[in-house]
Amino acid sequence: MTLRVTNTLTREKELFETLEPGHVRMYVCGPTVYSDAHIGHAMSAVVFDMIRRYLEYSGYRVTFAMNFTDIDDKIIQRAATLGLPPRELAEQLIDAWLDETAALNIKPATIYPRATQEIPTIIEMVKGLLAKGHAYTVDGDVYFRVLSFPEYGKLSHRSLEEMLAGARVEIDPRKEHPMDFALWKAAKPGEPAWDSPWGPGRPGWHIECSAMIYRHLGEQIDIHGGGADLIFPHHENEIAQSEAFTGKKPFVRYWLHNGLLQLGGEKMSKSIGNLITIRELLARNGAGPFRLLVLSSHYRSPLTFTEEAFEAAARGFDRLRLAVQGIEPTELPSRPEHELAMLADATRLAFREAMDDDFDTPSALARLFELARAINRARASGERLEAIRYAQFTLFELATVLGFRFDEQPTGRQSAEPFIELLLDVRARLRAQRQWELADYIRGRLNELGVLVEDTPGGTTWRWT
Repeated sequence: MTLRVTNTLTREKELFETLEPGHVRMYVCGPTVYSDAHIGHAMSAVVFDMIRRYLEYSGYRVTFAMNFTDIDDKIIQRAATLGLPPRELAEQLIDAWLDETAALNIKPATIYPRATQEIPTIIEMVKGLLAKGHAYTVDGDVYFRVLSFPEYGKLSHRSLEEMLAGARVEIDPRKEHPMDFALWKAAKPGEPAWDSPWGPGRPGWHIECSAMIYRHLGEQIDIHGGGADLIFPHHENEIAQSEAFTGKKPFVRYWLHNGLLQLGGEKMSKSIGNLITIRELLARNGAGPFRLLVLSSHYRSPLTFTEEAFEAAARGFDRLRLAVQGIEPTELPSRPEHELAMLADATRLAFREAMDDDFDTPSALARLFELARAINRARASGERLEAIRYAQFTLFELATVLGFRFDEQPTGRQSAEPFIELLLDVRARLRAQRQWELADYIRGRLNELGVLVEDTPGGTTWRWT
């Protein structure tokens, strides 16, 4: 089966074909660094990390760019509140983002462009849009002229009238049309500014991403990703200004958007404070469980984060950890003739079929859990070790494609695992000495603490209940 993806632009599932054979140019909108990143940001990062990993697993070379918006009204306001220069606040939060996403096992981007480092390219693009009649100047500001781009609205599938009716647009009598958007903003007293042909100022939000893509990836790219909340106006405006400037269409071959995350059924909002930061998630050893929670839902669907859902994901992640426990993932073991090996091969095939169908991670995960259950049963019943190792290697490899890692530094519940293993070693020695009463006492106390111990012909196993 060949990879097919759902393109927001066409609203259809399309065959994936790159502009350059074997090479994917991919851009994902990163954070505006004015406050701590939260699990909504983490969700989007996990989704596009999964997509990138699968493309690489499928043999593509991926050039992956993710930007930082490091100059913005919110950054300036927050920095003033904290008594910091905007650049210092941005640097602190960029460093935090890189540390936190590394802890989430997000692969580093090939390129991390920043808005403040793209000023020459932004000015070049604004000058070009002015020269072609797609923009105009007013008192040091430069606006994009939406009426000059007849296809404006093709991504969000709305007309200008529908956009205007549904948007809270600040009426500016200086604009030719209420939906015209800023390419360059004239400097205000005390704010960071850069020199330009229109006077000192700073770039508008939308032109920053277009300039970063144009400079680092080219006039056209294969994939542009981001949250569904960015479709309008941000990505709509990117299309207009990029295609108007270069004359190349399509600016982006495939637009991919992840669904939004809600906290307990409500939209997360910094203004009302109902957020879980990535730092708080990591403190709960939540990297693996959170990734499982995100990928258990299709990437285009909304996701509701609840404590119950998170705990269920944690238990599921523990089952995967238990299934690959003891494996040395260096090279593929030889394939034995065994039912478990046949299931492993079938799992690999079904995994590829699911992922080739618009990155259907829920279906792919279902097959991984089926294989994990079979591995745990085979281990409990004393099946051939080479068959178990072959199946474990397959499970480990496919889980890694989805970005799971099982060697994370344990905290919380997982920090107890070495002590549980020690107690079970002591219990095994007691059983060897036929001290059944004391051995049963250890098993009973562990069970009270949520650890189920099972004695099988193949040895003793345990799991969290």
